Amino acid sequence: MSQPPSAARRAWGWARLLLAVVVSACALAGVVRLTVPATAGTSGEPPGVRRQLAFLRAALDTGAGDEAQALFPEGYFFLHALYGLSWVELGMREPADGRSRALREARWALSRLDSPAGRAPFSPGLTPPYGVFYRGWSNWLRGGVLSLEPAGRRDPAEVRRFAEDSAALGAAFDASASPYLAAYPGQAWPVDSTVAVASLRLHDAILPARFGGTVERWLREVGRRLDPRTGLLPHRADPGGGAPAEVARGSSQSMIQRFLVDVDPAFAAEQYARFRELYVVTPLGLGPVVREYPEGVDGPADVDSGPLPLGVSLSATVVTLGAAQAHSDAPLASALAGYGELAGLPVDTPWTKRYAFGLLPIGDAFLAWAKTARPWVARPPSAPAATVSWWWRTPLLILLTALAAAPWLPALRRRLRPAARG
Repeated sequence: MSQPPSAARRAWGWARLLLAVVVSACALAGVVRLTVPATAGTSGEPPGVRRQLAFLRAALDTGAGDEAQALFPEGYFFLHALYGLSWVELGMREPADGRSRALREARWALSRLDSPAGRAPFSPGLTPPYGVFYRGWSNWLRGGVLSLEPAGRRDPAEVRRFAEDSAALGAAFDASASPYLAAYPGQAWPVDSTVAVASLRLHDAILPARFGGTVERWLREVGRRLDPRTGLLPHRADPGGGAPAEVARGSSQSMIQRFLVDVDPAFAAEQYARFRELYVVTPLGLGPVVREYPEGVDGPADVDSGPLPLGVSLSATVVTLGAAQAHSDAPLASALAGYGELAGLPVDTPWTKRYAFGLLPIGDAFLAWAKTARPWVARPPSAPAATVSWWWRTPLLILLTALAAAPWLPALRRRLRPAARG
């Protein structure tokens, strides 16, 4: 027996009402996420990061590292490294006697990098062994762990390992005709060498200095091998002589700009200004976001960039948040964080926080690391001239408000129509 038409109409009316409430609630939640501060600068603790790390640790304990490895060659390594580095960043914000958890978690992550699984993608036959990517990121995390403890309380074995690994990196740079060491056989990416050189600066900040000459030579050689189109470090370089092999790209520049400030603040400021000019955009009036290729250049997407709608790289946009913080560019950092709170579809509980419903923990790891960014060696630089105005949210707020109101407009028109006839 079919349902009476009046009952069907009532059911349809309730369904439409429920849909309207859901759409409006989601839009208004977007307004809140877009306007509530999502960063805390370089001194305070960014909101939600500890809950992100709680989610990440649970994910790592249930195989997220292996899943990330299936997505790209450094997935296992990066997920553990970023988890450990984020804990170092939080530990640096705490008093010296309150860093036990940060040290424990960072050391746990470092032990995973030192494992066969952590070294598996890399070649022991490179110089230094396992290549500059593995050595540079591991050395940076190891130095971060040492930075959390007063000099008199550091583990001598940890100090010795950091000094030895730094020496191996320094010797490799000194012996190389190129400032860009290989990460894999026959392949060199300047971003990897930038991380490694920053770790040498970190060594000289916490142990007796020995790599000043190495770093100065590296800077001179880099200055001779900039990407001619952009004036920035190239995305990929010839492994022999270091000549640029690919135009500078957002996915690597966003990391370079974060680390370069600890290598040479003056050079970093010039590079950051150029990067921001060429890559930070507001397509369709929405943003800011970060292009993978400079304006006027289009190129293919890959595992580093992810999909490129309108030329925009989500991964570069997330990591640029950290670069902006490292350069004291609070307006851009705040805007990128706010945009991420809207577009990242975060799911909050009292204990955890995850983005994109937690489907890609590596994205959560990059975002947690970006939100906690600040220089480790250099003093925080002076704020650059702002390029993001206070009203950047306005187009998005208008769009969200219209979306919240749209489901109720037909009912409003029906109510107003009899009054208009009268």
